[in-house]
Amino acid sequence: MSTPLVITVISADKSGLVESIAQVINRHGGNWLESRMARMAGQFAGILRVDIAAEKVEALRIDLDGLTSLGINVQVAVSGQADEPELEILHLTLLGNDRPGIVHEVSQVLARNGVNVEQLETECGPAPMSADVLFKARARLGIHPQTDLEALRQDLENLADDLMVELTQEE
Repeated sequence: MSTPLVITVISADKSGLVESIAQVINRHGGNWLESRMARMAGQFAGILRVDIAAEKVEALRIDLDGLTSLGINVQVAVSGQADEPELEILHLTLLGNDRPGIVHEVSQVLARNGVNVEQLETECGPAPMSADVLFKARARLGIHPQTDLEALRQDLENLADDLMVELTQEE
């Protein structure tokens, strides 16, 4: 019987990181199913999903813990396959002037409207033709069929006069 794992990784960025992790997973017969990985501010962070035989989980965990000697910090969690309600997918794009607390404000609005954040990417960068810093966010959200999209849009737009909000439902 196979056991689904979710593994998180963080380390100072250096070449060979992914290979070190893949080598350990392969040595234990694990199947690397999906991952999201990125380099940010000199650090490398990732999350991946692996299937492995139940009797090999502990040995894999021990070997992954051994990667700390290489400066690679790994956390392993057994992934439950909980019965979750079917959620519709909504894509959110935000663009506006950056300010401290904007992610907190946006996440409060999403939580208040019962929205599940499935994927989130944010960045700040210079605005064209000015010295202002723009906040940009892209998110994949899970929403219940009864979610009032117009109320959600209004809540987000009320965060700031300059915040542009785009919501699109996945077909």
